[in-house]
Amino acid sequence: MLALNRKVHRAYNRVREGNFALDGLVGFDMHGKTVGVIGTGQIGSVVAQILTGFGCPILAFDPFPNATCRSLGVRYVELNELLTQSDIITLHCPLTPENKYIISDAAIARMKKGVMLVNTSRGALLDTVAINEGLKTGKIGYLGLDVYEEEEEIFFEDRSGLILSDDVFARLLTFPNVIITGHQAFFTREALLNIAATTIDNITKFENNLPLEKLAG
Repeated sequence: MLALNRKVHRAYNRVREGNFALDGLVGFDMHGKTVGVIGTGQIGSVVAQILTGFGCPILAFDPFPNATCRSLGVRYVELNELLTQSDIITLHCPLTPENKYIISDAAIARMKKGVMLVNTSRGALLDTVAINEGLKTGKIGYLGLDVYEEEEEIFFEDRSGLILSDDVFARLLTFPNVIITGHQAFFTREALLNIAATTIDNITKFENNLPLEKLAG
C-alpha cells in the first residue's frame, strides 16, 4: 500500500537513472482514508491492527467476525457497502466456490474512482480481465498483486529470457500504477520456520489421530 501510494517503484527507477524530479510522484495521506478489509482471519486482523495505527477507519467483510477486530473499532458491513465506501480495498481470504471473482466487473463498478486494490491472498479472487479494464478507465487507481490466477505457469521461475505468452498478465505489467510480486508475501525466515514446525507437528498429530493445525496463508 505504501509503495503504491508514494510510487516508490517509480521513484527507485528514476533515482537509479539520476532523475530526481518529483513530477508524477504525488501520493496521499493514509490517515483518514477508509480501508476495506475482505477477510479478517489471522492475517486480515493483523492488517486491520496496522492500518488502525495509521488512523484509517476500517470496514470489514467476513462471514465470521473477529473479536479482536471489533475491539479495534473495525465495523463489519455487507460487501456492497465496503466496495462503495472504501478508498483502499485489501483481500485476505481463502478461495472458495462462493467467492471466486469476488472482485468482478460489477464489483469494480461500485468502487470509488481511483480506488487502491491489493490482493495478497488468492489469484482467482479477482477477475483479471475486469481488473485490466478498471485500470484502463482509471476506476482502479492503484493495484498491488502478490498472486495471479494463472501463476503456476509464470511464478517461481526465472523467465527473464522468455516470451510471456499470457496476454492478460502481460497487459497488467504495462501499467505504471501496478506493483506485482511473485507470490512472496509469505517469504520470511520466521514464516518458513513456522510452516516447517507446523507441518512436522501435523505429521505427528496425524500419526496419533489428533486434530491438525491449519497453516496461515
